[in-house]
Amino acid sequence: MESTAPTKKTSLSGGGDLVAGPGCSSAVGGGWAGGVLMMRMEDERSRSLLRFMEEEGRIPSPEEDLRRMNVIAKLKQIVLKWIKKVAWQCQLFDDVIRSTSATILTYGSYGLGVYDTESDIDALCVGPWFASSDVDFFVVLYNVLKNRKEVSEILCVKNARISMMRFKFDGIPINLPYAKLEFTSIPENVEVLNPIILHGVDESSWKSLSGVRVNFGILQLVPNVKEFQSLLQSVKLWTKKRAIYGNLFGYFGGVHLAVLAAFICIRNPEATLSTLVVDFFSTFASWSWPMPVSLPDGTMPFFRDSDVARSLMPIQLPCSPHEYCASNISKSTFYRINLELVRGRALTKNLLRWDFDWNALFEPFLHHKKYSWFVKVWLSASNEDDLGDWVGWVKSHFPSLILKLEEVLDFCDPNPAGYTEHTYSGKSPNVVYYWGLHAHCDDSDITRVEQDFRTSLRSGYEGPLGQVELSIVPSSEWATATVNCINVASKERKACWRIPEYSLRQVPMYSQHLSSYLVGYEAK
Repeated sequence: MESTAPTKKTSLSGGGDLVAGPGCSSAVGGGWAGGVLMMRMEDERSRSLLRFMEEEGRIPSPEEDLRRMNVIAKLKQIVLKWIKKVAWQCQLFDDVIRSTSATILTYGSYGLGVYDTESDIDALCVGPWFASSDVDFFVVLYNVLKNRKEVSEILCVKNARISMMRFKFDGIPINLPYAKLEFTSIPENVEVLNPIILHGVDESSWKSLSGVRVNFGILQLVPNVKEFQSLLQSVKLWTKKRAIYGNLFGYFGGVHLAVLAAFICIRNPEATLSTLVVDFFSTFASWSWPMPVSLPDGTMPFFRDSDVARSLMPIQLPCSPHEYCASNISKSTFYRINLELVRGRALTKNLLRWDFDWNALFEPFLHHKKYSWFVKVWLSASNEDDLGDWVGWVKSHFPSLILKLEEVLDFCDPNPAGYTEHTYSGKSPNVVYYWGLHAHCDDSDITRVEQDFRTSLRSGYEGPLGQVELSIVPSSEWATATVNCINVASKERKACWRIPEYSLRQVPMYSQHLSSYLVGYEAK
C-alpha cells in the first residue's frame, strides 16, 4: 500500500450491502436509478451524522464562534500595543516603532475549525527579532495580560517541551506560546510555510511554530475544508467515546487525527462525509503499520532518529520530511486502537442499510464489562490548587508508567477518564484513574512499580509533592467506586505545574536598554 497515492472514491458503490427498507419490493439495483438512490442515501447518512454531532454538542453555535473571534481580536490588539512598547524600550528609531507589529496565529482544534464549547484556544504570539522570550514575553507581556480585567488564572509554563503562558480570557482557556522571526514587523497574514520567513529562527521558536505550520499545511492540502472538518469532528468524537483519545495515555492526540483525516480527504476529493467515514475505517483498520502515514505534500517520509523508527504508528507532520507526530502509543494501546478501527470498519461497511444507526459506532466503551481487574491510580494533594499542578505533573509521566506496567502485567488499557472520590469525609482532594487489565498480578509487582514511579516524580518538581498510590482492584470495586465519583474528564488538567503566586518572591525586572525603566515583575 502506498502511503501517499490518492485513490479517488466518490461513493460507497461496491462496499457493503445495499438493503432496501421495509415496504420496498427489492434491494437497490444497479443502473442509473439505483445510482441516484444510493447517492441520496449517502447524502442522508451524511446529514444524519451532522445532526448526531450537533446533538452531542460538537458543533458550536454562532454565538460561541463570535465570542472566540472577539477574544482573538482583543489579543491581537494587546500584542500590537505590547510590541510597540518593547520597541520603545529597545530605543529603536521612531519610524521602526511606528511600523513594527506582532500578531496572533491560531492553531490546534480551533485553528482547524473543529473545536467544541469546552475546547481551549491554541494561539501563537509571533513577534519580531528584538522581542525576547525570557523578558519581553514572559515578563512584559505577562504583566500586561495579568492587569487586564478579562484575564484570570494566568501562569507561565517554562518546563514543558514548548514554553507558554496559560490563562483564561473572558472565561475561555488560552494556550499562548511565543515565536520570534528575523523581521522588524510581523504581518497579520504571515506565511509560516515560506522557508524565507523561517530563516534563522531559534529552536524554541521553531517548536512553537510547528503547530501553526501543521494547521496551515493541512488546510492547504485538503480539497474540501468543510468535509475535512466534519470528518475530523466525527473521528475525534469516536475516539473520545471509545476511550482511545489522549496522547499522554498512549492514544491518539488531536494532531494524529487531523493528519489521518486529511489523508482520507485527499484520497477522496469529491466524497460525501459518510463515504469519508467508511474509508477512514476501511483504510486504517488494514494499514500496514509501522509504514508511515504521510500527506502528498511533495516531501518523502524520512526516519530521522531511532525513536521515530521504533514508533508503532508513525504519522508524518505535513510540510516536513523529518518531523513526525509525537507519540506515546504502546503495545497495549496499539492493540486497543486496532481493535476499535476493526470494529468501526465492521459497523460502517453496511452504512447504507435501512436500519443503520450512528449510535452504534459512537457507543461508549464500557471498561467494567470488558475487564475483570484494574490498576487504580490514586492522586491526591492538600488543596485543589496543588492538586491541579500535581495531577498535571503526574500525567506528563504517564507514558513511562504505562510502559512499566506493561513490563510487569503484559497488558494495560489506560482509561483516560479521571474521577474524584467523595464518599469519605475528610478525604483529600483527589483524582483517580482505573486502567483495565487482562489478568490479576502479585501485589509485590505493583508495589515495585509504584516505588519506581514515585522516585521519578520527585525529580524536577518544585511544587508541594502530592500523593500517588497504585493498587489492583476487581471490576466490582471499580463499578461501585465510579458510581460514587465525579467524572473530571471534562475539566482536563494540563501537563504542567506552577507554584501559587502568593508563595513566590516577586523580582522587579528592568529594561536591558533603559536601566531605570521597570518592565514588570518575574516570579522567582
